[in-house]
Amino acid sequence: MISRLRGIAAGRTVDGLVVDVGGVGYLVSATPSVLRRAGGASEVTVETYLHVREDALQLYGFADASERALFVQLLGVSGIGPKVALAVVSSASPDELQRAIALKDSARFQAIPGIGKKTAERIVLELEGSLAEAAPVSEPGVRGELTARDALVELGYSLVEAEQALATVDVDLPVEERVREALRSAA
Repeated sequence: MISRLRGIAAGRTVDGLVVDVGGVGYLVSATPSVLRRAGGASEVTVETYLHVREDALQLYGFADASERALFVQLLGVSGIGPKVALAVVSSASPDELQRAIALKDSARFQAIPGIGKKTAERIVLELEGSLAEAAPVSEPGVRGELTARDALVELGYSLVEAEQALATVDVDLPVEERVREALRSAA
C-alpha cells in the first residue's frame, strides 16, 4: 500500500496532480486542499490511498490523515465508490462532515454533486456509529445553526452559500438574529 508521497508537484492534469518522486511521476486524484498546497510549493507531501481494481491501480491524495481516514470510512458505505468518497471528502473539512453525520444532517451530503437523497441518508445511517463519537455536539447552538441554515436555504441560498454566510455570524445570537446578520453580510 502506498500511504504517502513526498516529491515535486510536476503538474496538473484533468485527472489530478502529478507528484514526481525520485524521477517517477505518480498521478494522484486529490482533494482541493492538496491542490492548493501544491500550487506554490516546491515540494509537496500527500497522504494517499491506493485503490486496487481488477483493471487499474488508482491513487487518491489527501492533505492529512484525517481526510484519508474519512475517505476509507466512506468506502465502507454500500454503494459508495472512491470517486464519490473523494467528492464527499473534498466538500468540507473532516470535522464538519463528522458533525453533519453526528447531527444526522443528510441535507449536507445531498448538496454534493452526485449524491442523492437515498445515498446521503445511507452515509449518515452507516457512519453515525463509527464517526459520531469523534465529533461532540453541543445541541442548542448547533441545532440553532441548522435551523438558521435551513431558513437561508428556504430563502433561495444554496446549502454551501448559507453555511458560508453563517460562518461569520456570532453563534450565541438567537436563530432569527443569525439569519438577519447572515442576510446583511451577504448583501
